[in-house]
Amino acid sequence: MARYRGPKNRIARRFGANLFGRARNPLLRKANPPGQHGARRRKKSDYGIQLEEKQKLKACYGMLLEKQLVNTFKNAVLLKGNTAQLFMQNLECRLDILVYRLRFARTIFGAQQLVSHGHVLVNGKKVDRRSFLVKPGMEISIRPKSRTSKAIIDALETSSQQTPDYLSLNKEQFAGRLLVAPSMEQIEGQLPLPINIPVVCEFLSHKT
Repeated sequence: MARYRGPKNRIARRFGANLFGRARNPLLRKANPPGQHGARRRKKSDYGIQLEEKQKLKACYGMLLEKQLVNTFKNAVLLKGNTAQLFMQNLECRLDILVYRLRFARTIFGAQQLVSHGHVLVNGKKVDRRSFLVKPGMEISIRPKSRTSKAIIDALETSSQQTPDYLSLNKEQFAGRLLVAPSMEQIEGQLPLPINIPVVCEFLSHKT
């Protein structure tokens, strides 16, 4: 599955947040955004604002590819209910994101790797598709052979992030469960920086 392979610290500095949960904060050394004239910013057009909000959202979810983001929005449009909330729920309930929220990996990219390499089970069955949509009641666990991994153990023991209320975690069993579909407020509370979701939805609506 295609994934982002470009520079990550530069993106974190651009938006002024440690987006990817890295232990070494990329903002500590360079306060200004990247580029020769990073401190100088022109006033953005409406399109520029929409584009930046979309880029921020993609970054918050592990540098999603454009096609992945658009397809997630299209699926939300087809469902009954509040499109913005359904869109965000579909992003938040991706398997790789919930593996990260459960602290099985230090970063979103580490969570992506765990899933892709077959270390993660959903209801006892291996799922290696990062975009797999987890539904309330499903259990996410680390396969028994992978529970001795130092990276996974260290992530569980040392991560500073709290498990969201919509998830339950059993550290001893290396397992967690999605209790309910998260609300918009709960999802926004997990994002490392504020994002204008309606603006993103408006931008993506022109692509559907």
